[in-house]
Amino acid sequence: MASSDRVLMAEIGAAHGIRGEVRVKPHGDDPMALADYGPLETEDGSRSFEILSLRPQKHMLIVRFKGVNDRNAAEALTRTKLYVARERLPEPDEDDFYHADLIGLPVYDESGELLGKVATIANFGAGDLLEIRPIGATSFFLPFTREAVPEIDLANGRILAVPPEGLFAPGEPEPQDGMQGDEAADDAGTPAS
Repeated sequence: MASSDRVLMAEIGAAHGIRGEVRVKPHGDDPMALADYGPLETEDGSRSFEILSLRPQKHMLIVRFKGVNDRNAAEALTRTKLYVARERLPEPDEDDFYHADLIGLPVYDESGELLGKVATIANFGAGDLLEIRPIGATSFFLPFTREAVPEIDLANGRILAVPPEGLFAPGEPEPQDGMQGDEAADDAGTPAS
């Protein structure tokens, strides 16, 4: 099975306690549904993980996997990403998307200019953001809202974006030669001695 046929569902964090439980960061709207899709696998499919129990704890889950019975075994799983086969997932609603479907898609503005490709989807607490990576330039974040991303055409593999006004506006000049704020602005037009 190709890695594109798998969807990232969660990532294992640190061990929890001494009996083999681990903290797991789920990547979905319903964290408790993680157990509904059957065994989870590594991206290459070389390992499989059957959930014996899970319970919520703040923004994480505490999970016990079959065959992981002590802290050493749990610690060995730290940072393991857990995937599920695409065919075991329900089709998303009209305005919902699996991250795997968006990553790598080209993003165009209203004039048809390529802005870049979707590198990741992030959420730092104020809503989802698409990280757009232009060719040969620094990536930028675009709010994943209907206003900023009015059209996602999965059939043709492209995204239409309307970046918020000011997103690409030049910022304040950076301080020069160790000067701070107003000092740098006052000296900006002064020739060097």
